[in-house]
Amino acid sequence: MRSTMMDYPLVLPSILKRAKEVHPHKEIITKWHDNSIQRLTYGDFYKRTIRLMSALRKAGVKPGDAIATFCLNHSVHLELYFAIPSIRAVLHTINIRLFPEQLTYIINEAKDKFIFVDKSLASSIEKNLSQIHGVQKYIIIDDKENIPLPNLPNSILYEDFLKTGDEVENFEPIDEFEAAGICYTSGTTGNPKGVVYSHRSTYLHSMSICMGDALNIRESETVLPVVPMFHVNSWGIPFAAVMTGCKLVFPGKHLLGAALAELLESEGVTLTAGVPTVWNVLYQHLKKTKYNLKLHTMVVGGSAAPRGLIEGFEKEFGISILHAWGMTETSPVGTVSHLRGFMNEWEDEKRYSYRAKQGVPVPGVEIRAVDDQGKDVPKDGKTPGELLVRGPWIAASYKSGESPESFTSDGWFRTGDVVVLDEFGYMQITDRKKDLIKTRGEWISSVDMENLVMADPDVLEAAVVGRKDPVRDEAPVVFIVPIEGKTLDAKKIHDRLKDHFAHWQLPKLDDIRSVSTIPKTSVGKFDKKILRKQLEE
Repeated sequence: MRSTMMDYPLVLPSILKRAKEVHPHKEIITKWHDNSIQRLTYGDFYKRTIRLMSALRKAGVKPGDAIATFCLNHSVHLELYFAIPSIRAVLHTINIRLFPEQLTYIINEAKDKFIFVDKSLASSIEKNLSQIHGVQKYIIIDDKENIPLPNLPNSILYEDFLKTGDEVENFEPIDEFEAAGICYTSGTTGNPKGVVYSHRSTYLHSMSICMGDALNIRESETVLPVVPMFHVNSWGIPFAAVMTGCKLVFPGKHLLGAALAELLESEGVTLTAGVPTVWNVLYQHLKKTKYNLKLHTMVVGGSAAPRGLIEGFEKEFGISILHAWGMTETSPVGTVSHLRGFMNEWEDEKRYSYRAKQGVPVPGVEIRAVDDQGKDVPKDGKTPGELLVRGPWIAASYKSGESPESFTSDGWFRTGDVVVLDEFGYMQITDRKKDLIKTRGEWISSVDMENLVMADPDVLEAAVVGRKDPVRDEAPVVFIVPIEGKTLDAKKIHDRLKDHFAHWQLPKLDDIRSVSTIPKTSVGKFDKKILRKQLEE
């Protein structure tokens, strides 16, 4: 029997058009660098996005061209989120925290044609112009930072570029499997890998996270995404917000402590999302200063929120932390840790233990955990296995075709995370298959750091592991065995690392430690489990 359903394409222009038709009066708020507040309606946003689409076409952007953004969270970035895919070009959101070598690599690998860049961030592009190839135009967004305009070749201010377009609707048909955007992994081993999202995957991901058992983004909420729009598309929240028509608040650079608390209060934010580091700073500030907040939910991802933070926000401020898990390869939301109805009757100890887990898969995603032989492990909450995941917004390959071992022949993605699953299907990450360190929600490769340290002629061996850190989540610790007759010069090692790692990735001087030997496994590898245990003790 044939289906009688319409062949309705799942594409981003459908979300954009809904903004105009259903909720043109709702607000989009941006707090710029100079503390000024910009207020647009979704109707204004639609008109500006239509004009931007026209300007891009007139400037020579063709279907399939990669158009990059190097921006913080603001309304202009949202216009780019929709205008670029709506003309069948590909939105490439660049992580502004990348080290220069990674930054230039992904710009060149993606073949970015234009780069839209915040004025306050443009110096990072300026410093690396000699290594960037193929970019034809730079469009500078005035984010109200009191600094001179950057000296970028063939550049134009965003508002001037916008004026070159016409406010005329022109939507050409789009195949829902066409590329809508591209995000790159953090490059934990080797160069970053590109994950290309389709219109269909982005649309379905947006619908899923609007569900009550996911992030519950709905029209009645006021949503402020702290998670950067360059970090896996701000976890898909901007797309979902426009889909539902909720009031949307962009914080710009105002992400910590008092500045964030004041914006949460003044705009009546009810739902926000970000990494634990941000919420730890906010928690400490709220304990000192009283605010009249309407905030009821904080979505936490990037790394696990400490259980004490979960309890503190709920008991002291009535704010619920909602754990979520995902990766660049999962668009990113894969699991969310809502309590089941019957769990609300449990004692606090058991409830909070479940709130601290990464949760169950959102509708549309399947997960399993397998042992080294590829067999499913028992769902007993104790037996570890590697997490595998699949679904309509899960990557089936990388842009470059690298790492085929990450993708199984029967359609699963191997995450590299080691997890346990319990009888209710809740997942908890217990370890990482590769020795990665996550700081401020971003990955650091311990192997890359070790190789650089061991390139020093005075170093015999070096091993890098992560230690728990109240601000950074994890911080790297470098254990070094010097060459016989030599002593450790921590500052020299630190200076060497500064040439290859961003400042937020660096270990503290006190965390560069001299040891007489590094423990090894039976096959001669560094036994990092022992090093971690020593740090814990």
